[in-house]
Amino acid sequence: MKVHFIGAGPGAPDLLTLRGARLIEKCPVCLYAGSLVPREVAELASEDAAVIDTSSMDLSEIMAEIAGAQEKGLDVARVHSGDPALYGAIAEQMRRLDTMGIEYDVTPGVTAYSAAAAELRRELTLPGVTQTLIATRTAMESSSMPEGESLEKLGESKATLAIHLSVRNLAYIEEALLPHYGADCPAVVVYRASWPDQKIIRGTLSTIREKVRKAKITRTALIFVGEVFSDTDFRDSALYDPAHRHIFRTGIKPS
Repeated sequence: MKVHFIGAGPGAPDLLTLRGARLIEKCPVCLYAGSLVPREVAELASEDAAVIDTSSMDLSEIMAEIAGAQEKGLDVARVHSGDPALYGAIAEQMRRLDTMGIEYDVTPGVTAYSAAAAELRRELTLPGVTQTLIATRTAMESSSMPEGESLEKLGESKATLAIHLSVRNLAYIEEALLPHYGADCPAVVVYRASWPDQKIIRGTLSTIREKVRKAKITRTALIFVGEVFSDTDFRDSALYDPAHRHIFRTGIKPS
């Protein structure tokens, strides 16, 4: 018996990986986070599979379902939204599986920031602009931020920021980042990236909060901040420069 943690991707059912789809199809038990994973993904399970929405369940209830599957020798597809490695809450589940002696593996999924960047048709790292992407969040009632990971500190990098689970903290985000990025730095909020009701709000650090308030977006949104979203020019990557020599392109003469 094995538990398969599966990243379902950001929302669009066809962004699920082939490996993830095949595991859901073959597992006789499917536990999925119905609040963020579309029903179409869970419907990949076979007709006789036990398909359970865990959105209203606590950790002990979820583990009880897995324990029940273990007693019957049934593999479990444990389906999470996005990529399980990022804000997936799988670490505590894996700790308990270790204690229970149950084998498991993890299948990655498309992240929300990858899907959002695709919808925006933007590259998150650009030559001469930034070569760093920081995926982070802000403190909420249930989750504090470790020392040294505040936006005030991360903002010193001036890297592209992908801020999760924080659309209600836009006032703080603006205050924390203005000294580093400036009022005119592009900011983009993507609500439910890749879903049919996706919304994209474009602005700057000084305007995005009011625009999001008018759009009445209060959850399930990703916030981007960075100069990669501006319309300013940037230099081409050296990768495809005709004068650039690498292991697959030798004998190049300088132009």
